[in-house]
Amino acid sequence: MDGWVGAWTGGRAAVHVGDVADFNAQFFAPGMDAAQRLRRLRQANHYACLAVGYSPEPTLLVLPAEVAPEWTDWLARELAWGPVEVHGGVAADRTVAEALAARPALTARIADSGAPVVRWGRTAAQGEGPELAAIRRYESKAAAHDLFAALAPDHPGIRLPHQERPEGRRRAARRLTALAARGLTTVLKSPYGVGGYGTVVVEPAELLSAGGGAALLRRLVRTEVLPPDGPLLLEEHVDPGPAARLRDLTHDAVIGPDGTVHPVGAGAMDVAGTRYQGVTVGPGAVPQGAAATARRFTLAVGERLAAEGYRGWYDVDFVTDRERRLAPTEINLRLTGPAVAFALAARLDEVRGPGHLVRTLDGMPLGARLAPAALHDHLERLRPRCARLGVTLLPLIPTACHEPEPFVGLALAGPDAEALDAAEALVAAANHGLAGMFEALR
Repeated sequence: MDGWVGAWTGGRAAVHVGDVADFNAQFFAPGMDAAQRLRRLRQANHYACLAVGYSPEPTLLVLPAEVAPEWTDWLARELAWGPVEVHGGVAADRTVAEALAARPALTARIADSGAPVVRWGRTAAQGEGPELAAIRRYESKAAAHDLFAALAPDHPGIRLPHQERPEGRRRAARRLTALAARGLTTVLKSPYGVGGYGTVVVEPAELLSAGGGAALLRRLVRTEVLPPDGPLLLEEHVDPGPAARLRDLTHDAVIGPDGTVHPVGAGAMDVAGTRYQGVTVGPGAVPQGAAATARRFTLAVGERLAAEGYRGWYDVDFVTDRERRLAPTEINLRLTGPAVAFALAARLDEVRGPGHLVRTLDGMPLGARLAPAALHDHLERLRPRCARLGVTLLPLIPTACHEPEPFVGLALAGPDAEALDAAEALVAAANHGLAGMFEALR
């Protein structure tokens, strides 16, 4: 099979291992205490349910959290999968690698399946080597910025934000205060932040009201927006202007076993502040000019990564400026939230015909805490209502419905953005309405 699907799995059904926590843990700040690490692992284990979409078709699924069979049965019906063997609840309070080390029978089952094995990202559990060295290097937002700086002169339409690297947090605090005094907004980054954690946009008014840079940093650490120690980067905030049609976009690609770079596609991301919420992919999701610029630059990044030994999925994230230029912000050398949307779109195009737009909504709030069976019933009531809009409803994260702040992860697939907008509004209203429904039952 040609293209990225062939480079990724050879077009075959694959074993999907939901090891988000394993990948993230290798970049945890040393100063994190045990409680903070456990919270991060718990959050990552919910996100690991996206393993169901690590390729167009799973044959065996390994998840840290327990899941009900109705979930994968729903997806298998809609996506025309064959049987999916599910191993859930393997790692409630530890990493998947640690869990698999204690379960030799499951490890052997994966090895004996004969299917390609896809993971969120490579860790030391799969062995050291050039690929892991490239991950450790370019997952750093400082090293990624250096690579962007080397490539940008050859790419019209790319604008490189200025980045500073103060020595120590005291200097970072003083520099933040100085920039705010000049009325400048700054993006404050931990080099290895993930999913928006470790990145914050600092407005001048916010910093001054906090009592200066040092006081703001203390607050951001206390509220776990930033890690407790380690270096910080100060990056120029790129202003998109008041009429920006597109603010945050991504371009994903796969580097095949032979080092060839295969483009996957561009997606329009939904980012609240600095936190990724979801993406829309498919025909017209990103304007043609922006998509072409992002593609050329992402492929150039991929050629450099391949030369250093990286193989697998990666993406480059961008923001837009007032002149509609693209400013690259980071490289993710792993699977990504948008990767799931691309895999779902590829499967739907294969089994139902081309042209699907797919929108993922990774953390849709629920108005009440639900048991898994109640969540399933709630979504089942929404399924035909979405279908009447021409939209397929796909549940992706079903395990967070009983958290103190409950949410559900979903994908919507349909023919155009208007249909997706209508379905998203319908689901959001129904989720919000759960609060009133449960209140009326009291």
